[in-house]
Amino acid sequence: MRPRRRFIAAGFLIVVLLVLWLIAGTSADAEESRGHSSPVPSQTSAAAVPTPSSSAEPSATEGPAPAKATAPEPSPEPEPAEPPDRQEPDIAALALLETLPIKGRAPKTGYDRDEFGQAWADVDRNGCDTRNDILARDLGSPTFRNNESCRVISGVLQDPYSGRTVEFTRGQETSALVPVDHVVALSDAWQKGAQQLTLEQRTLLANDPLNLLATTHRMNSQKSDGDAATWLPQNKSFRCAYVSRQISVKAAYSLWVTMAEHDAMERILADCPDEAAAGSALVEEPLAQAGAPAARAPTASAPARTPAPEGGNAAPGGTGPLPAPARSVNCSDFGTHAEAQTWFEYYHPTMGDIGGLDADGDLLACVSLP
Repeated sequence: MRPRRRFIAAGFLIVVLLVLWLIAGTSADAEESRGHSSPVPSQTSAAAVPTPSSSAEPSATEGPAPAKATAPEPSPEPEPAEPPDRQEPDIAALALLETLPIKGRAPKTGYDRDEFGQAWADVDRNGCDTRNDILARDLGSPTFRNNESCRVISGVLQDPYSGRTVEFTRGQETSALVPVDHVVALSDAWQKGAQQLTLEQRTLLANDPLNLLATTHRMNSQKSDGDAATWLPQNKSFRCAYVSRQISVKAAYSLWVTMAEHDAMERILADCPDEAAAGSALVEEPLAQAGAPAARAPTASAPARTPAPEGGNAAPGGTGPLPAPARSVNCSDFGTHAEAQTWFEYYHPTMGDIGGLDADGDLLACVSLP
């Protein structure tokens, strides 16, 4: 029995050794497989860790080389946004007209050309007086004295008011044939808010290129101090631009328009509703009037006009003698503010507030009426 037990024990030992040998071989294969699939990262330097994007293969002689450390690429900085356009979009003159206050014409009392500062002052400080600046701008082929850049001695004017072509030559008897016109006449401006501006502001108004155009003596004399209700350029193709320019000036200098003037401007611009207003090179924002009452915005549509008062037709531009009203009136005689304002604007320029309709002196009649 003992030999048999020895044989069984020997067989059992052989089986155990075979199992251990198989286990050891399997472990070695697994370790070798892991060694070929991924190098063990070094714990002494992070630079030895290959990046997933690395395409470098290990050298056949030197073994796997550690990948170079690369700094992460910075995220592209967003491009700076384009600065907003500083230039205001064009506004239609017709829309700008509706922002102008509608009031009656104030008395001309106290008006004098000196109230608008030195004539042709060099307000833009370019070394040239304003008249020569405008001649150089408006004349075609201008020539200058002794190669100066200021004093214009000749040129060709395409008169915007008449459409005629006129030769200009500087001289004692010829210079006056091409005057520079104030598009909004200074007298008209005085009666519609300019008297409430400062002297410095009025000087800008009188020398603002936006308010100046070279023209002919004949056209300048015909226009005089008329507004759009009493005078328009003979050249009909220029009327839209002319009215737009007047509106632009009045908006820049916080001047108002009369109802008749508003209606005339609106009528002209009805044929060119896209006519753009212009900005002033001297005034960035509308000027604040010293001591001026708060501006009353015009209504969306002009109020209906009432028939001319008894006693005759209105004098052009509110000038000249008017017949006395047939009867005295007060606010209770009118149904609406618009009716009272029309009566007030008719008589006020030459007779003052004979009806006592403007209680607070803001040139608006019977504001308590609807």
